[in-house]
Order: sequence, then C-alpha cells, then structure tokens
Amino acid sequence: MKPVTRRDFLKVTSAASLAAAAGSSLAFAAPAAAAPALNPFGRTGRPRLLLSLAAYSFRENFPISRGQPNLKVPAGRATDMFQFIDYCAAQGCAGAELTSYFFSEESDAYLLKVRRHAFLRGVAISGTAIGNNFSHPVGPKRDQEIALTKKWIDRAALLGAPHIRVFAGVTKELARDAADKLVITALEECCDYAGKRGVFLGLENHDSIGSAATLLPMVKAVQSPWIGVNLDSGNFRTADPYADFAACVPYALNVQFKVELKGNTDTARPADLKRFSQLLRDGGYQGWVALEYEAKEDSAVAVPRYLREMREIFAAG
Repeated sequence: MKPVTRRDFLKVTSAASLAAAAGSSLAFAAPAAAAPALNPFGRTGRPRLLLSLAAYSFRENFPISRGQPNLKVPAGRATDMFQFIDYCAAQGCAGAELTSYFFSEESDAYLLKVRRHAFLRGVAISGTAIGNNFSHPVGPKRDQEIALTKKWIDRAALLGAPHIRVFAGVTKELARDAADKLVITALEECCDYAGKRGVFLGLENHDSIGSAATLLPMVKAVQSPWIGVNLDSGNFRTADPYADFAACVPYALNVQFKVELKGNTDTARPADLKRFSQLLRDGGYQGWVALEYEAKEDSAVAVPRYLREMREIFAAG
C-alpha cells in the first residue's frame, strides 16, 4: 500500500476513509450514524463581535499556574479569578475567558462561586482554555489527556462556559500522519462527551497546525456538530496570515486576537486589528473576540489600550 502523507490524509473527511488509510494498526470504525463533515456555520443576520479578555493576558500575575505555585508574581500584582472578572467589568468587557491554568481551586463549590461572581458583575464567561495534547500514542498518556479534557468539559458546564479551546499537541514518538489520526479520534470522543453538556470544543491553530490548509481539513474530519475552530490571529505560520484567518472565519467558534504576528518569519510585527475585525465581519462572524495579550510591554499598560482600540473598532462596524 502506498504510504499516506499528511496532506493526503487531511483531505479525507469521513471516518470510514480515515480507517482505510490508516492500516490495521491504527484503523477505527465509522460510527453507525456518523454526523456529516463540518460545514461553515452559516450564521444569518449582521456580524456581532463581542469583546472578551483572556486571563492568559495576565499570566504573570496569577499565583497558581498549571497546578504549581508561580513564584515570579510581581510585588503587589497578584490576582485571582474574582479580581480578573472585576477587571474585565471595569474595562467594559462583555466577557471573560478563564484560562484553566490559573484556577487556585477546582472544586465544584469554587467554580460555582466564580460563576455567581461573574453573573453579578454582568460579565459572561465566554469560555475556558486547556493545554491538552492529543498526539500521544495510544496508551496511558493519551488516556490522561482525554480524561483531562472531559474533566474540563464538566467544569466548563458548571461555570456556564460554552466553549473550550483545545490543542492537537505535539509528539516525537509518532509520525505526524499517525498522530493526526489519533487527534481526530480523541476529538470525536471528547466532542461526543461535550455535546451532551452543551459545550463546544474549538481546535486552535497551534503546535503542528500552522495554516488553514492543515487546520480546516482536520476539523472537518471530526464527526461531530460540537467541533469548530478556536481562531488565533497570531498563530498562523504562513506568508499571509490574514488569508489563513479569513479562510477559517466561517468555522470559528471563538476568536483570540494577538497584537503581534510573525507569519513565516521569526520577527514579530504589529497586527492590524482593524483588518482582522473586518475579515470577521466579511465572514459573518457572530461571537466572542478575546484579547490574548502576549507582547513584551507591561500588560497593565498595554491591555487597557488594546481593549479600547478593539471596543472602538467593534463599535464602528
């Protein structure tokens, strides 16, 4: 049998075809009543850009990061999810993206306190984000990543968050073609779980996914109505990131704006937020656009300025 390249594989959008291409060691059966491949969401009416802010923008200020103490919190700058939500309210954000890495507690009682606080401040929890890796070989590591995702699906439902950002991940143990197949089956399993709780999973253009040409076929191959794109404006590693961004807008569940982009170079340059916003409008997007600030300027100074710019751009549309 002729080896299947990643490009060939990613053109396949049905689970049955994927099983045939994978060979006996990686084959998987199509579900008896498989959902059709993902099509553009086909939103009707005027575009709606809703302003949110990702907690990741203040990652240096959270005392807990990925379950470990953050010993580098600047003096007087420590914050928690309640204070972050207060900040979003003060900055006029309609939403807050609560990155999973920074929760100081993960009990049901704590998550319900966060949900209550956000509601009383008039701030919607636009989503959360996890750092999963679905590219591990079949075995305990991959099982742990799927379990992590399901755990955060439950937590997102408890928080009232409609969306979770997920990754495909990376691996040195498998060829990328083989890892992609495992990513898709993991996404299908997790989307089945998420759909029963009314939570969407958005696959981000991150790690091994640096272009619309790799992102969209992978998302389309997942047999679920609960999958889509978490569209990060700063992560396309192509000559024209704006073109890749535009191609993904019809499949976007959530958008994260970066203030810089690199494209296919190693040099960061300012992102044209107005141009990105127009591409969202042209694509008929309706939903959250979260500022995810990662540049070098102090976030305390830069974030309010960029939020003002985004608010003005959104209002002008």
